[in-house]
Amino acid sequence: MTPHQRCDKPIFLLSCLLLATIGPASAQKVPVMEKTLSNGLRLLLVERHDEPTIAGGWVAHVGSSNEKPGMTGIAHLFEHMMFKGTRTIGTSDYEKDQAILKQQEEVRDEMRSEECQMRKRLRRGEMDDLLKPEDWTPRYRELQARFKQLVEDERKFIVKNEFDRLLSGAGASGMNAFTSEDMTAYFETVPSNKLELWAWMESERIFHPVFREFYSERDVVFEERRMRTDSTPLGKFQEQFNAMFWESAPYSWPTVGWPSDIAAISKAQADEFYATFYAPPNITLILVGDFKPEAAEAMVRKYFERIPRGSKTAPDVKTLEPKQMAEKRMHAEADTNPQLQILWHTVPFGHKDSYALEILGELLSNRTGRLYKKLVLGSGVATDVGAGQNSQKWEGSFSASGEVREGHKPEEVEQGIYNCLETLKLEPVPASELQKVKNNFAAAEYRRLSANSPILMHLIENDGLGDWREINEAGPKFQAVTAAEVARVAGKYLTPENRTVAVYTRKAGTAPKTAAKE
Repeated sequence: MTPHQRCDKPIFLLSCLLLATIGPASAQKVPVMEKTLSNGLRLLLVERHDEPTIAGGWVAHVGSSNEKPGMTGIAHLFEHMMFKGTRTIGTSDYEKDQAILKQQEEVRDEMRSEECQMRKRLRRGEMDDLLKPEDWTPRYRELQARFKQLVEDERKFIVKNEFDRLLSGAGASGMNAFTSEDMTAYFETVPSNKLELWAWMESERIFHPVFREFYSERDVVFEERRMRTDSTPLGKFQEQFNAMFWESAPYSWPTVGWPSDIAAISKAQADEFYATFYAPPNITLILVGDFKPEAAEAMVRKYFERIPRGSKTAPDVKTLEPKQMAEKRMHAEADTNPQLQILWHTVPFGHKDSYALEILGELLSNRTGRLYKKLVLGSGVATDVGAGQNSQKWEGSFSASGEVREGHKPEEVEQGIYNCLETLKLEPVPASELQKVKNNFAAAEYRRLSANSPILMHLIENDGLGDWREINEAGPKFQAVTAAEVARVAGKYLTPENRTVAVYTRKAGTAPKTAAKE
């Protein structure tokens, strides 16, 4: 049976079988070769000949946590811009393309000056919303019309989605990217005989990117924000809850950015941001699959070492989250079933306590976890529950949540969660229950290391958070967690003064949502 085939046996038995077959978790090693190019770019190579493909990607060590007020959303915007092409890809006439982009920037400079005056009017109460066309000044409307015409002029020379088409036409698949608080990653899978094409195209979009449709692409980001945040029952509430939880750490704003910042980001700001965070020393290139390491390294050096090192060094995040001194609470009415979410400040990626906290989250979660057994199957006050540790690059949090069953109150679910936590603090977890959770971790790791793409994504995630070596080192650390450590971290971090609670009740006049099947 391959790792992709379905198995209906209980996960505990599957885990035991896997552990018996492949040995202790500490023996599951991904053979990663690490190299550093002359310009500072790091290269990770994993040779695997299971299939004639190569999963290739790269992670820029920049996410929304590297932004600052006034420029929130710029890291995510770059995820979009890196697909716009290069000097030779994405345009039918590079010279005319550049001339129009220059004119666009001149008009935007005038528009920014007018926007400054409109913000003053907004603060005086003379207008309602900077984003509403009906509130714009006559001069701004004139400039906006001129800019729209320049956008239309540029489109005559744009070759849409050419980057994607070139690779897809060569047999590539799974081309995609993502931006998180801590990283931005780009990846796809190519036939093993197309490695040179991949190396040329990926190096070109780092070396010679052209940020076409920079301002109009912000409209796409606005639509993404509308779909994922503004149009969902809890989207805006969760943004505010998150902003309330984080006081100083750079996780208080959404990855997609605040609306006013998205509209105000300039091309000059973007160029400076790119020069700082997309320089080779801030990038890790990763190849997993069917290649000879020496040949792959030579190919990478041929194309990527031509990229200048850059003169800017990506700054470290210096501001630490202060110790929370008192519980925070948010009450909101929303078009949703009553529910609650609780966050506690914990520890970042790689911290020695993060492993016990993840084990703790697994003990509470899923249909075999304590919260489900006690609050859904037991007292019946909830229809769904969850918990887990989120170890980010700079800080961390532990969450617990629950949806309230009809006829019960959020306070019942909240107290039920606290009761479960108190039991874990005071009574050691039975050895069999703890081992079951550890086996789940081992089985999950085995599945994640079963093919090229999952290994690539695992390396991207770990390297983006701080250390790719966790792909090999985390497993033994999870297996070493004791019941005493679980009780200790629960008592240390999951305290009343360290938590922030959001309680959502149904907005008056809205019908209950259909309960999830149990």
